[in-house]
Amino acid sequence: MRRLRPSLRWRLVGLFLALALASTVVFLGGLQRALAAGWQTWAQPLLGDYVDRLAAELGSPPDPARAAALEARLPVRVRIDGPTVHYEGRPLRPDRAHAQPDDDHDTPFALVRRTADGHRITLGLAAPPAGWRPRGSAWVPLTVLLVCTALAYLLVRRWLAPLDAIGAGAERYGRGVFDTPIAARRGDELGRLADRIDAMAGSLHGMLQAQRTQLLAVSHELRSPLTRARLNAELLPDGAEKDAVIQDLAEMRDLITDLLESERLAAGAVALRTEVLDLAALVKQAAADAGADCAVEPDVAASVRAVQADPARLRLLLRNLLANARRHAADASQPPLLFLRRAGSALELGLRDFGPGVSPQVLAHLAEPFYRPDEARTRSAGGVGLGLHLCRRVAEAHGGRLIIRNASPGLEVAMRWTPELP
Repeated sequence: MRRLRPSLRWRLVGLFLALALASTVVFLGGLQRALAAGWQTWAQPLLGDYVDRLAAELGSPPDPARAAALEARLPVRVRIDGPTVHYEGRPLRPDRAHAQPDDDHDTPFALVRRTADGHRITLGLAAPPAGWRPRGSAWVPLTVLLVCTALAYLLVRRWLAPLDAIGAGAERYGRGVFDTPIAARRGDELGRLADRIDAMAGSLHGMLQAQRTQLLAVSHELRSPLTRARLNAELLPDGAEKDAVIQDLAEMRDLITDLLESERLAAGAVALRTEVLDLAALVKQAAADAGADCAVEPDVAASVRAVQADPARLRLLLRNLLANARRHAADASQPPLLFLRRAGSALELGLRDFGPGVSPQVLAHLAEPFYRPDEARTRSAGGVGLGLHLCRRVAEAHGGRLIIRNASPGLEVAMRWTPELP
C-alpha cells in the first residue's frame, strides 16, 4: 500500500493546485455576487432605459426598415410580432434553428417590450459571426494550468532535493558505511538537518571505531596469557581433566581468532588481499579437504571463469559452512553439496545440506553474532555462534551478501556477489 501513496512532492503540488482552485472559486464567487449587486443596482435600470429608447426609435407601429438599420448599426437582433407588422431580423444561430417564432430563448439576453398598438418587440444580442471565436481558446487555460503545475513541481522538487540525499545517507549509515557524508550544501532547514545527521553519524562512527579498537586490543592481549595457559596445561598429568582444560583453551583461542577476523572484515574491501583465483579449483579442493567424516559432493558450473577475490577469506567461508553442516546435518540421508553456480550476472558460492533445516523464525537470525538456535547442542559441539556471521562478513567485504534459505529438505547458505574479473 505504501507504493500507492503519492510522494511528498506530489502532495505539495496537489496542495498548491487545491489552494489555487479554492482561491479561484472564492474569487469568482465574490465577483459574481459583486456583479449581481451592481447589475441590480446600476446596470439593469440603465439597460432597461436604453431598450425603451430603442423600442421608441422603431416607432408605432414598428418600422421594419428602422429595425434593419438598427441591426446594421448595433450587434443586436430584432424580432417584431403583432397585428400588422411581422419582422424576423438576423438569421438564427445553427443551434437555434429549431426554435419556434414565439420562443423567447432563441435570442441570447432577450428583452421584450410591447407597444401601445399591440406589437411585441424582442431585442437581444446577436449571435457572433462564424469564425469570430478563436479556435482552441478553451485549451489556453488548461495549457496555462499544466505549465503552472509543471513549474510548481520543478520548484518543489528543487526545494526537497536534499531529502533524497538524506534518505540515501541514512541508508548508508544504517549499513555501517560512514565514508561518504550527506553534504546537502543548503542553508535552509533541510540543509541544517543533513548537517545534524552527518554530525550524529560521525559520533556513532567514532564510538564504533573506539569499541572496535578496544575489542581488537583486548583480543590481542588475551592471546599471550592463553598461550601460556596452554603450555602450562600440557604439563598436567594425562587424563580427563587435562583434556577438558585443553579443549576449553582451544575454544577460547578460536573465539578470539574469530572475533579478530570479524573486526578486520568489518572494514570492508580494504581488509581483503585479492588475487586472480580459480573458484572451481578452490571448491574442489575444499571438498577434498573436508575429510572422511564429512563427505562432500562438489557441484561446479563449467562456465565460471577466474575472478579477483581473496582466497584465504573464501576458504574461511567454506570451512565455516562445512563445520555448520557437520554439526547440524551429520545424520542426513545425503552428503552436503558444495556448489559454485551462476545466478544471472552474479555468482553463488555456498553449501546445501540435507538435514532438518530451521524454522522461518530462526532463519532471519542465523548470521547474527553469537546467535545459537539450539544453545545446548551448539555448546556441546564447540560452536559460539560466529561461523555464519563470519560468512556474512566475507560476503559483504567482497561486495555481495549472504543468502540463507531452507532447501526442503536441509539448509542452503550461499554467498552471492558479482566478482571483479582479472
